[in-house]
Amino acid sequence: MTPRPPNRRKRATDRTASPGHAYDDGTRRTEILQTAASIVATSGLRTSLQEIADAAGILPGSLYHHFDSKEAILVELLHRYHEDLDRVADEAQSRLNDPEFHPAFDQIADLCTAIARCAVTHRAALQMSFYEGPSSNHELTTLAAHRPTALLQSMLETLRAARWSGYLRSDVDLTVLAERIVQTMLQVGLDVMRHTAGADPTAILLCRILLEGLAAGAPTDEQLDASAAFKAADAVVRSWTDDADAQPEDKAAYVRAVARSEFGKKGYEVTTVRDIASAAGMGTGTVYRLIGSKDQLLASIMQSFGEKVAMGWSEVLQTDSTVIEKLDALSWINTNVMDRFADEFRIQLAWMRQSPPDTPNPGWLFTKRVRQMKSLLAMAIKSGEISIDSPSNELLARAVIGVGWIPESILRDLGTRASQLCVRDTMLRGVVVNR
Repeated sequence: MTPRPPNRRKRATDRTASPGHAYDDGTRRTEILQTAASIVATSGLRTSLQEIADAAGILPGSLYHHFDSKEAILVELLHRYHEDLDRVADEAQSRLNDPEFHPAFDQIADLCTAIARCAVTHRAALQMSFYEGPSSNHELTTLAAHRPTALLQSMLETLRAARWSGYLRSDVDLTVLAERIVQTMLQVGLDVMRHTAGADPTAILLCRILLEGLAAGAPTDEQLDASAAFKAADAVVRSWTDDADAQPEDKAAYVRAVARSEFGKKGYEVTTVRDIASAAGMGTGTVYRLIGSKDQLLASIMQSFGEKVAMGWSEVLQTDSTVIEKLDALSWINTNVMDRFADEFRIQLAWMRQSPPDTPNPGWLFTKRVRQMKSLLAMAIKSGEISIDSPSNELLARAVIGVGWIPESILRDLGTRASQLCVRDTMLRGVVVNR
């Protein structure tokens, strides 16, 4: 691994101003926004205006003096989130022009920690940007889907400076790497990634994994492709069937397939059971008898999605491959499930949108996956297969699970094979020179 100065973490966290200052103007309007942000971040987007008013200690009628709807509050939260992201980008640009020399890792880590802090501060808006589906409020939909272009450009320029200094390999696509790093750091705002850890140590750990890799060695693509774990994962991928191919005779699977399509087109909240029944050519009562409520239908789709991933984990973990080979194979499962079952993947996000991101769900069984990953990583660290410092095994497991999923934007641009190579570089081998 590349040597690290002992005071790196202190410098990487101390030089960056804390985000969220836009919340501190002391007005009643901002107090309501702070309250709404806190409730939405912990209780999900089903939070009502009544709940926000109760938590703020005011009557709903008084709240309407400041905001005419719940959507207006969400729009304002998104505006402040994007303003803070732009501020982080501007500060990163200023640091690049600082005549004082700062090592390449520190420059990248400073920007990563600033993004992570901003994501934690704006957790409610972050949830909307990850999970928001179509809405009747055009401004809300537009803001939720808005890409942090200034931030991506600042990260790209920071990476270019790192390459010019000789820190990053010349063969790495810096545009893809910038997208990968920014999207990963934004996910620090989700409790499911950070759990109880602070934003700074989480960001530093993720930054090290993405840049330097986990593997003590540098496994080649040929070696990883030939592993028993990768072959097992690929066999599982080829065995998957899709509810979209279901025939009307298999009524439950058919309803799930129709619901996936309707949720994808309209968004979870807007779609009704009546919409699904109409699209399926069935009566509403029949759909209720087959699936139950809309929430139960969502859970059923989640279960189907989770079982595909679980099958892959089970087959990969029981091979006699190395831990690095198993991590590679698990990421191949993730890449393919996102590619093959994009609607189900987005519906998983819809599930998370309706409740706190750390809420257990019947499909993914995240807590079980964390236990499995902790065990896997502990063996690798003990054997010397992985060499990395982490504040805790819990955080390391969650971080590795997180980086094992390639951002969907990269997958759509690169395809499955090139995306897998990107994961190998940014999770296993690293992208730095002379690591």
